[in-house]
Amino acid sequence: MGVVEGAGVVVTGAGGGIGAALARRFAAEGARVVVNDLDAARAEAVAREIGGIAVPGDASAIVADARDALGGTVDVYCANAGLASGGSEAADEKVWALAWDVNVMAHVRAAQELLPEWLERGSGRFVSTVSAAGLLTMIGAAPYSVTKHGAYAFAEWLSLTYRHRGLKVHAICPQGVRTDMLAGTGSVGDLVLAPTAIEPEAVVQALFDGIEEDRFLILPHPEVADYYQARAAAPDRWLTSMNHLQQKWEATR
Repeated sequence: MGVVEGAGVVVTGAGGGIGAALARRFAAEGARVVVNDLDAARAEAVAREIGGIAVPGDASAIVADARDALGGTVDVYCANAGLASGGSEAADEKVWALAWDVNVMAHVRAAQELLPEWLERGSGRFVSTVSAAGLLTMIGAAPYSVTKHGAYAFAEWLSLTYRHRGLKVHAICPQGVRTDMLAGTGSVGDLVLAPTAIEPEAVVQALFDGIEEDRFLILPHPEVADYYQARAAAPDRWLTSMNHLQQKWEATR
């Protein structure tokens, strides 16, 4: 694909799952790829596989090192690292703080580093791995749902603010994806996400289709568009439906 061939691409959380699939696809399309993950061994393994460059560490603070690794320029930044933090309003404040830091503030910090150069030259691409939970919600996971709403809102804000200055933004909002993260959601994931779960490569294909069509919102599960419209058109009906799902989950615990 011409828009990414030769581009300098950074993928955070790329040691496995959607991130690794993103790194593999960008490399296959001819991009130069920095593979980031907190787990250095996993980052290095994916980097070796695709001929990329491993830059392990906290996704909030790797833009400078990634830029240096790519020879001075980042063209595409995939803010993919995330936490599937479960719990209710009673979750420990440390859980809430970490979810906010990883799922939202890591994106903000990356944008702070990247935008001055991108806006000066009039081009740059920011890819945010959000979740359908960022458009809808997820039962049993208040910290995850709230912060994914924040991630979507930030991506949306970036797009509406800077699109006339050459910034391309894509928000990927899948439902269940067959990754370690899904496996870690337990009974709630089994009930809500597993029945329609897709492979990480399908998520990546949806992104690349969206890049080709210059679309902001990427829905690997097309039915999410209908749910989103129903939520907006009749919020009480939608909340009642989701509450029924909540009760069904409670009955299985």
